[in-house]
Amino acid sequence: MFDPTPHDLSLDVVGSFRDIARDAWNACARPAVTAGAAAAGSVPADDELFPAYEQTADNPFVSHEFLSALEQSGSAVAGTGWAGLHLIAKDGGGTIVGAVPAYLKGHSRGEYVFDQGWADAYAAAGGRYYPKLQVAVPFTPCTGPRLLVRPGHDAPAVRRLLAAGLAELAQQTGASSVHVTFPTGREWTELGTEGWLTRTDRQFQWLNRGYGTFDAFLDDLAARKRKAIRRERREALAAGIEIHRLTGPDLTEAVWDAFFACYIDTGSRKWGRPYLTRDFFSLVSERMADKIVLAMARRAGRWIAGALNFVGSDTLYGRHWGATEHHPFLHFELCYYQALDAAIERGLDRVEAGAQGEHKLARGYLPVPTYSAHLILDPGLRRGVANYLARERAYVAEMGRDLLASAPFRKGQPEDGDL
Repeated sequence: MFDPTPHDLSLDVVGSFRDIARDAWNACARPAVTAGAAAAGSVPADDELFPAYEQTADNPFVSHEFLSALEQSGSAVAGTGWAGLHLIAKDGGGTIVGAVPAYLKGHSRGEYVFDQGWADAYAAAGGRYYPKLQVAVPFTPCTGPRLLVRPGHDAPAVRRLLAAGLAELAQQTGASSVHVTFPTGREWTELGTEGWLTRTDRQFQWLNRGYGTFDAFLDDLAARKRKAIRRERREALAAGIEIHRLTGPDLTEAVWDAFFACYIDTGSRKWGRPYLTRDFFSLVSERMADKIVLAMARRAGRWIAGALNFVGSDTLYGRHWGATEHHPFLHFELCYYQALDAAIERGLDRVEAGAQGEHKLARGYLPVPTYSAHLILDPGLRRGVANYLARERAYVAEMGRDLLASAPFRKGQPEDGDL
């Protein structure tokens, strides 16, 4: 589709993961860890929590297994507004050296970076915002690589080529814009250097400070917060509820049936129509069960609630939750405290608990920056959005500082009075 570049690379577009070899995609999606960005001064000095500046070795959501399960299950397909236009870079020998999960979209649902106001303003001015080109993992607000590069190649040069290819693809498809959501800090910085508009937000994440047990984490909190969490954990189980963390062969179809009933019950009330089909859970479990931790609650012999997590090389990612019965603090127990327990047991560095939710702060989850980059083709719309983003970035930075000042961790000497 695209002409060869001076680097002897060519770009093409593939509409389905069925037509992309799993190992070739994963070779780009799962490179070795590159350490030392912070030590080299690459991380902004005023943001100590600048996340995922370097790509980690295993982000489960950009794997072929996860993305193809979304497609094959009918969750992220043209019929649901996610038409695949995945960008592939190949060298002269036909080897895939770069890749981008990209979708042509006629709406802004399932993204968690909100641009509906931009679409409405553009429409009011006589413009057509949709279709747009979205670089993302559908329904997954988790930081991770978006411009994927196979190790052994000039990564910045390949990422520049992929970014240029996205701009050309937008022109060819009639898209108004390209949106790269939840990229790594390095990608966000590089895209900004290439003239893309940069956006920030905050997400609450738990950072492991070398805790060996959940109690060690509690000991790091102010006494009042310790007491509150212990009380919540007791009350969550007060109705005779048992918690089980399931992974690997524990994830039977009967378990997925029960979890899906919980997911549908909660999702239908919260969003109107949940995004994921029942087939998705079977497919993703078949392909990556060892990377799943499903915290399930049982009462009177029945599964009544669950929280789905995925495991990366250094992060536990909390994704979906649902319940058919509602009990005080059960949501906090399954979604937050069980995730912390699992991360500590596995020696993971952090827990990403998903979008929104300032209530997470009191439970040890800190406001960590997240990022997106936007290429808007219409000059007038670009100016308006650029002005808005400048104000929004300042607000998000101030909000982050204020939230961080309210973190529940001990300040100064140890406190007495813990129960």
